Amino acid sequence: MSNQELDLLRDQIDHINLQLVELLNKRAELVQDIGYVKKKQGVNRFDPVRERYMLNNIAEHNRGPFETSTLQHIFKQIFKAGLELQEDDHSQTLLVSRKNQPENSIVDVLGERIGDGHQRIVAGPCAVESYEQVDAVAEAIKKHGVKLLRGGAFKPRTSPYDFQGLGMEGLKILNQVARKHELAVVSEIVNPADLEEAHEYIDVIQIGARNMHNFELLKEAGRTSKPVLLKRGLAATISEFMNAAEYIMSKGNSNIILCERGIRTYEKATRNTLDISAVPILKQETHLPVFVDVTHSTGRRDILLPIAKAALAIGADGIMAEVHPDPAVALSDSEQQMDIEQFNEFATALKETNPQLI
Repeated sequence: MSNQELDLLRDQIDHINLQLVELLNKRAELVQDIGYVKKKQGVNRFDPVRERYMLNNIAEHNRGPFETSTLQHIFKQIFKAGLELQEDDHSQTLLVSRKNQPENSIVDVLGERIGDGHQRIVAGPCAVESYEQVDAVAEAIKKHGVKLLRGGAFKPRTSPYDFQGLGMEGLKILNQVARKHELAVVSEIVNPADLEEAHEYIDVIQIGARNMHNFELLKEAGRTSKPVLLKRGLAATISEFMNAAEYIMSKGNSNIILCERGIRTYEKATRNTLDISAVPILKQETHLPVFVDVTHSTGRRDILLPIAKAALAIGADGIMAEVHPDPAVALSDSEQQMDIEQFNEFATALKETNPQLI
């Protein structure tokens, strides 16, 4: 075969390639239209019966030289790409999506503008045990300029026999201490029925990892005007995490802070496995501020500092850490909480590398 004949055949291939590109894009546009219709109808995008019909139709009309199995494999990849295209369309419509709102959201918490470019610390005991305990921690963290006081009043625990928290009384203690030291209260609510009463005592509603899929709680939090700190579920994908935030925003509350707190894996060296890559991905995919809970992601005091440095270095808007006056006698998670001296060293070391840390 001469070079001229070869070039001619290659030209034909190039022409067919362009035809295929045009046809594939036309097909993709139709797939998008189908996705919009299915969304309106509330129908699942993946239809195995329809896919089987198309594969059988391809087999019936195949005249070679490709084997039918080869063609079916190629078309399965096209079908998969179409589904992914529909998912991309879905993500573009999410209220929490960066594509829906290009500029960063700023969440105002008693004058603290979360997401404004300054990085912050949220600190406090795992569980509220007494006024004196919380007061000692609040006094210590305030000395480092920390403005956000965390503390658990409702404690969803793995064992029903573990300390479950002081409930509403714990929120009242947090509120009293916070107002004394001019701090904002961040505390978890687990029951939608408690939100109305809790509204008086807290400044940020925390929704914990175990409740990320508590859709009734998400919707009720969305109906309030309070900022919400939403933690990623124990084994939730980033897409599921974003959709949980969407539940809140869809009800009218756009004051949401996402919090990466580690996910469950086979690794036992830490309490959870911190997905540090989630921070830049969430910052890229959403317009919401992103925190990292360095305590629950590790469960170890001895590595809190490097983990916090990593979180801030990769772009987190803040970190969350637990502090207790005497962790050895703490009623919950004693092994992972810092004492006040350790927190002083922790905060000082962080500020050496992050002078604008609040």
